[in-house]
Amino acid sequence: MPRVASPLRPAACLLAALLAACASGGRVDLPAPPAQPATRAAPVTPDVGWPRTFAAVQAAWLFEDQKTFADAVPRREPAAIEAAFVDGHDRADFDLRAFVDANFVLPAPAAETRIARHPTLRAHIDALWPLLTRARPAPLPHDSLLSLPHAYVVPGGRFREIYYWDSYFTMRGLVESGETATSRRMLDNFAQLIDDWGHVPNGNRSYYLSRSQPPFFSHMVALEARDDPALAVRYLPQLRREHAYWMDGADGLAPGEATRRVVRLADGSLLNRYWDDRDVPRPESFEQDRQTAAASSRPAAEVWRDLRAGAESGWDYSSRWLDDPMRLDTIRTTTIVPVDLNSLLHHLETTIAAACKQAGDADCARTHREMADARADAIARHLWHEAGYYADHDLRTGRVREPLTAAALFPLHAGIASPERARRTADAVRRTLLRPGGLVTTPVDSGQQWDAPNVWAPLQWIAVDGLRRYGEHTLARDIAARFVGNVQTVFERERKLVEKYDADGALQGGGGGEYPLQDGFGWSNGVTLALLALYPDLERMPADAAE
Repeated sequence: MPRVASPLRPAACLLAALLAACASGGRVDLPAPPAQPATRAAPVTPDVGWPRTFAAVQAAWLFEDQKTFADAVPRREPAAIEAAFVDGHDRADFDLRAFVDANFVLPAPAAETRIARHPTLRAHIDALWPLLTRARPAPLPHDSLLSLPHAYVVPGGRFREIYYWDSYFTMRGLVESGETATSRRMLDNFAQLIDDWGHVPNGNRSYYLSRSQPPFFSHMVALEARDDPALAVRYLPQLRREHAYWMDGADGLAPGEATRRVVRLADGSLLNRYWDDRDVPRPESFEQDRQTAAASSRPAAEVWRDLRAGAESGWDYSSRWLDDPMRLDTIRTTTIVPVDLNSLLHHLETTIAAACKQAGDADCARTHREMADARADAIARHLWHEAGYYADHDLRTGRVREPLTAAALFPLHAGIASPERARRTADAVRRTLLRPGGLVTTPVDSGQQWDAPNVWAPLQWIAVDGLRRYGEHTLARDIAARFVGNVQTVFERERKLVEKYDADGALQGGGGGEYPLQDGFGWSNGVTLALLALYPDLERMPADAAE
């Protein structure tokens, strides 16, 4: 039986069956440098620093949004607060809310980013950037916020910190708005996060340090290198360090084994999965995670890790990760090899190879070029559905998963699809995912926010860019026109941009998920401007602009 890292032990026998069933191929050894440890001591997360207080507040649903208390800052030493809670919470006159108010500084409530009327959608977005920019704050003692060297742009609403993959799409909008200095500072913030912690966390909070998000750092570097082709050399140490984080444990991994974010399939192919280094409830969704695990027959820690890995994917949550699309407790993200993640890592490897070549390091360039080529080959062999589209690979069954999702367009975005497969994927997307308001994430309406009928800005950009690379200009423009029209309609009616949109008929803000619809909104702003740069004729004057 093949050895599988202990967190994946329940799937070991199925991986063994996969090993026996799959045709054997030549093993490709892809050496990766060891992941480097963080250079700073990790701050204590709220659920560890004041565990009994934290659990009691979250279990009581003292705040509608569980992230509120996760972002609260102790007014004194956490040990003293915890001791006071333990000593007093059983008393008849104990008031939990009064205790919290006396001992914690709560974050300011999220405010809607409503601003003065502007004649165009573009002008409105330009005016939003200062409202979403946060000065470089010095975190208070015991604050969950991680320090950054420069000001940064947040998504908006409840999201008071920087987020990894959101920020790439925000940066595209900043560049289109002429805010190039801010965009460059954003890149430097992410480089600093890699220097400090060995990877880019989900966001700059202590409770996000155990995971990352879709790795767009190499795309950020490419964006900022538009006028300076040598820029990647400057960020080569951080590019390599991020790659080492994702590939940690790859050395010596035998066929059928998996550890952390790395999976070696039966034929020797090395690919990646989403993962989280903790297996406890997420502080920002503490009680939701406890309830989800309680509904499952699986060990709670296994469910919690899969929930966390789903958060690392950015698709939190979607039927894409579920055995039963209507039951979140059937999530098993860690036994799925995602096509989008591996396409992004291919870009990271090719970026490193090119930067090493520029730097005169031929061995590094050759090694990473070989890694990228091997990954592209593995994607072609293992992440293609016979029905004619790219898809995720299921480690337990050894087959690609159904149904089609918008992640199928990532190989086109990465430029690693064959022309024929790009055409077939485009045809499948046109038939299955195209709606009046844009490209839905999946065709499944599960109630999860990364399922139909929602459309999300980042996936519109990936789709449009990927389709244009392969000459699918009609479909690309159609997706852009439908999404921008959706954004424009909501803007004209409500004077705001939101996190996600409903794609069906009504053309309104999307629903589902663990929290109410948020406005602001970083990546919607960025993608809208990027699409308008490609298709300027899509911008229209609001009917009430003259008022």
